[in-house]
Amino acid sequence: MAAGSKIEWTQATWNPITGCTRVSEGCRHCYAERLTATRLAHLDKYKGLARMNGKGEARWTGKLRFHPDVLEQPYRWRKPRLVFVNSMSDMFHEDLSLDIILKVFKVMNECPQHTFQILTKRPAIAAKFSPALNWTPNIWMGTSVENMLVSHRIRDLKQTKAKVRFLSLEPLLGPMPKLPLSGIHWVIVGGESGPGARPMEADWVKPIRDRCVSQNVPFFFKQWGGVQKKKFGRRLDNRTWDEFPCLKSSNGKKENVA
Repeated sequence: MAAGSKIEWTQATWNPITGCTRVSEGCRHCYAERLTATRLAHLDKYKGLARMNGKGEARWTGKLRFHPDVLEQPYRWRKPRLVFVNSMSDMFHEDLSLDIILKVFKVMNECPQHTFQILTKRPAIAAKFSPALNWTPNIWMGTSVENMLVSHRIRDLKQTKAKVRFLSLEPLLGPMPKLPLSGIHWVIVGGESGPGARPMEADWVKPIRDRCVSQNVPFFFKQWGGVQKKKFGRRLDNRTWDEFPCLKSSNGKKENVA
């Protein structure tokens, strides 16, 4: 069965690949790394992929694991859903072969009833492999951009042939003035949560929201974050922002996917 998700911008997670490595400052308090090293460490799917170090911090071991048996799951889901692909890994990790990526894409291509959301911190690899991949409209491709130091990922993302391209500015670690939105179809913003969470300023968020509104790019505000994220909620200027991209249906009308 699909794993239901508490992530606000999706409905389920699907993890045919597990394991990862850190690549930038946004990885410092990675929830997947922490879960793999603690609550999931006893499961075969995650065993040995992350460990707690001597300072009580979770660290990836550098191993990745492909799960062929998990590939079949989407074929069995009767109800169409939004699916976050590889929430516990990165499908464009440098240690994954194109052959494995093609296997995952084949399933997504053959399940047009579902919308698959891929998120990577390595969009340059996604762009490199893009010509070999079948980007059916139900595959959304996104990249994480935590600050301006990694804003080059946006340029790399736009080199893919995905029909829907999105940005996850989470954890947002600084202001992002003049965020380039040409060729971008969705923006998610969220503060860091969990142990050691770094604060996010409203003055960082609002200009991004305003830029999305002015350029007609759907904006989704996920959370303020913090060690106790429920305490701070996810309202921005007294409302929730739950906008999603719209796709054309078979009758030519635009429909919201959520």
